[in-house]
Amino acid sequence: MSNKVIHAIFDDDDVLLSAVKKVREAKYQIEEVFTPFPVHGLEKAMGLKNTRIAITAFIYGLTGLGFAIWMMNYMMIEDWPKNIGGKPNFSYAENMPAFVPIMFELTVFFAAHLMVITFYLRSKIGPFVKASNPDPRTTDDKFLMEVVVEGDEKEITDLLSKSGAIETKIVEKQ
Repeated sequence: MSNKVIHAIFDDDDVLLSAVKKVREAKYQIEEVFTPFPVHGLEKAMGLKNTRIAITAFIYGLTGLGFAIWMMNYMMIEDWPKNIGGKPNFSYAENMPAFVPIMFELTVFFAAHLMVITFYLRSKIGPFVKASNPDPRTTDDKFLMEVVVEGDEKEITDLLSKSGAIETKIVEKQ
């Protein structure tokens, strides 16, 4: 596999979306697309698979719910039973309606926090990770498509220019 990529800069998201479709039709591999804002339909045009992040959110929520049930049963029934407001302190099931807000809050807490951690790990971003944005203009008003050089560089560059790229540059991938 080639170590070279072509950086094609676009100044309009509709032109970028059209160019992505043309590049994929020509059977070239798009390594990455950098945009200053989400472009509707880009992931479908790039042929990216749907994520399984919703499944992980559900699992994290179930983990939080299980932890909440275990925690409240241990604290309120087993470890330090108290008669609060005349409620029986020997049965979790009889006290469960009072515990519903805590179960809800810990379900949301676990799902939200573990999803953020999963997102950071999956995206390889975080506080000590060096940014991998190849062109700072993509954080302002430009769009960048990275196409892997496979074969004739001139042919790919011409295709990108005809597709609406305002600038193309061949660079070595780190």
